[in-house]
Amino acid sequence: MDRRRSDTRERIRSVAMELFSERGYEKTSLREIAERLGITKAALYYHFRTKEDIVASLSEDLRRGIDDIVEWAESAPQGPERARQIVTRYGALLHGLGKDMIRFWAENQPAFRDLGFGTSLRYQFRVLAGLMTQPDSSPLAEFHARQALLAISWSLSMMGDLDISDEDSYQAATGIASSIVDRMGQP
Repeated sequence: MDRRRSDTRERIRSVAMELFSERGYEKTSLREIAERLGITKAALYYHFRTKEDIVASLSEDLRRGIDDIVEWAESAPQGPERARQIVTRYGALLHGLGKDMIRFWAENQPAFRDLGFGTSLRYQFRVLAGLMTQPDSSPLAEFHARQALLAISWSLSMMGDLDISDEDSYQAATGIASSIVDRMGQP
């Protein structure tokens, strides 16, 4: 029974992201999510009472994934290899969460901000970038670290119209991000 409940929650989250990406967060109702799933609103309410609850569960996946990367990085030796590993792990996390979720965040920034999720994610993003640089690094090195992470984020949110497989997108994004890491701190 728990497995079925978990599968239903995942289906709800997936369909919600599709609808939020297609129509926008504000224009999507719980009724529409339930209809697309072929379930009643009551069944949907059993798992999520509001759209905000759905988004919270999805953003929690991202926060938890970034926390795992931070925890790993804090115990790894500083240096270029740690920075490359952060990029690789961040890329795997985002690509694992899927294009719809990342596109939702990119296209629904006001809703995301209003729900209060953006602030903590921006903080985590800065922590990750900081772990990619040396403690005495220049602001330019931090800039490069952030750009490397953005290369991965944008590969999902802005490249959906290209006929590229998810794996090719992941490989290209992490390759570009790694080349940025190799230039960290250089003008």
